[in-house]
Amino acid sequence: MAIENPVRLGLLGLGFMGSTHLKAMRSLNDVRLVAVFSNDERQLAGDLTAVQGNFGGPGQKHDFSHVRKYRELEPLFADPEIDVVDVCLPTDFHADAVTAALRAGKHVLVEKPMALDGRAADRMVEEAERHGRTLMVAQVLRFWPEYEALRDVVRDPQSGDMRSATLRRRCAAPGWGGWLNDQARSGGGVFDLLIHDVDICLHLFGAPEAVSATGHTDPSAGIDVLQAQLFYSGGRGVFVAGGWHHSGSFPFLMEYTVTLDHGTVDWSSARGGPTLYGADGNTRVLELHEHDAYAAEIEYFLSCCRAGRTPEICPPRESAAAVELMLLITESRKRKGERIPCRI
Repeated sequence: MAIENPVRLGLLGLGFMGSTHLKAMRSLNDVRLVAVFSNDERQLAGDLTAVQGNFGGPGQKHDFSHVRKYRELEPLFADPEIDVVDVCLPTDFHADAVTAALRAGKHVLVEKPMALDGRAADRMVEEAERHGRTLMVAQVLRFWPEYEALRDVVRDPQSGDMRSATLRRRCAAPGWGGWLNDQARSGGGVFDLLIHDVDICLHLFGAPEAVSATGHTDPSAGIDVLQAQLFYSGGRGVFVAGGWHHSGSFPFLMEYTVTLDHGTVDWSSARGGPTLYGADGNTRVLELHEHDAYAAEIEYFLSCCRAGRTPEICPPRESAAAVELMLLITESRKRKGERIPCRI
């Protein structure tokens, strides 16, 4: 079902990610917010100033005077004036909410992680295909300028093959959204956080042959950390590390180092832009696309909805594979680093 401009959107959830999506939509001309869902009356009134996150500043006040407000999901899904829904609910609600929205004829953008298990993620993809609707998971790193620049280098034939890569992402344990600290609801800190980097590995390097991981989790102390190795053919390895550290002042940081035949790309959010250190001795700071990643992500999703096509930059089957790969990694951590074959 292709749709015309402007796309009429219903936003489910007004917490950190819902607030982030709202800010991003302000710069877009092809979408109109027509409905919101929350069980928080203050948020339904448009006051998101209490919303917290690990980046992007505090929440803001929004004018919801011309927006329909829902406290139950079923009436929102039945609303014929909504073309798409943007699901920013806790992860344990994703599978049921997405499935219901697809069955109601809506296109769906859903925040990461897609689901808590591979079977649920696969069912979501199958429902989208069955009902002819566009489904996309908001794996925003695929639209993040520094990771787009990395993708351009990795896919440049002159760069040669990837030989080794390290991706890290870490932050203080969140002091907001109590559900994040409940592993049954969020999948745990490393699952919720490092799925970004695992998704980038799938995007740039494909699925590994096997995985191994070690680490430590102590929810009472706010610690959930992991060091994983993804084994690729020819002895190539990708390392993914990070997670939650003690609550408080530990900063949000993300970085990568990727070594290819003809150079190494290195970047950290604590420093400047990504830099390519060439095998010829030359150094080049990579050019970045000047856009907000969340706005670019939403705009791309809306373009897929208008055209009635499956996203190519962020296909839902790859997002489902990221869930399965992350679960294999956390299982290896439980087994004290046991090497587990990857057959996703």
